[in-house]
Amino acid sequence: MVLLFAEYLVLAVFVVYFSIKLSFYVDELDKKTNISGAFIGGIILAAVTSLPELFTSISACLIVKEPNLVLGNVLGSDLFNLIIFGLCLLFAAKLYKECYVSKTHPYTLLLTLLMYAACCYGITHQNSTVDLKIFALDIASIAILIIYVINVKVIAGDEGNETEEEASSDLTPKQILVRFAVFAILLVAASIVLTVVTDELADRLELGKTVAGAIFLGVATSLPELTSSINLVRLKNFNASIGNVTGSNIFNFIILVFGDLLYTGGSIYFNEPASLIILYFGVVSVIIAICAMFSKKYVLPSRILGFLLIASYVAAMVLSI
Repeated sequence: MVLLFAEYLVLAVFVVYFSIKLSFYVDELDKKTNISGAFIGGIILAAVTSLPELFTSISACLIVKEPNLVLGNVLGSDLFNLIIFGLCLLFAAKLYKECYVSKTHPYTLLLTLLMYAACCYGITHQNSTVDLKIFALDIASIAILIIYVINVKVIAGDEGNETEEEASSDLTPKQILVRFAVFAILLVAASIVLTVVTDELADRLELGKTVAGAIFLGVATSLPELTSSINLVRLKNFNASIGNVTGSNIFNFIILVFGDLLYTGGSIYFNEPASLIILYFGVVSVIIAICAMFSKKYVLPSRILGFLLIASYVAAMVLSI
């Protein structure tokens, strides 16, 4: 058991390191190109830092044959990601007040609520005698896919309003992209091994697969978002940091679509009490995050909302175990 936890921690350290490097290259790309920070953070970085969730979920379906881990991983990761925003609000509310933040972020959060609604339908209709599927996909998965496409179009239309800042390296955009791709591949490799370790931990600790996915996979695969977002705030790029969190959350739901396609033994949307509890607090956290978008000018309310985001995650984990 000690060795297993050691493996888990070593993999987590690698994930943190790779994520810090990725956030650095994203910040450089933001400064050296005309692409908006919202798009870079909300689409490019969000997709890359969500690769651990994607590949661990694919591994859960195809290698360890535990699709329950997928739903727990997605819902747990999304809930944990909003802790990142909460921590940034709690400790950097003054910087949040001063930094530019794209107006597309609240729209992404609203679309995330719609994804939660689709996921809730997918979970609760499992007891129904009507099985709605289109091209082997649950109707909930199709709704999630449509919402994600809408979100990409919204963010792609963001022209940005950031002030120009000098890059801190002499790398060309091409060199930045190559290094970005290398660390993304390393991040994926560490994530696949992490899935196998998490499954064994769940068995040893006799935890439910959904809860184990939410705690061990949800936290570990959210480390890229945590480290890259905090590092971006340190670099005073709050816009890309928020985009990373909100974009990762909405991208994570797409993982359910992949899981739905890959898992042939039934539905990916398991109707378990733990799933519904984590989903409920996920909705609560998104609503708190939306409120935080409108409290940007006020330091104290922002900090209070940051604390509530953290409290929401803790409550969800305690009640779901």
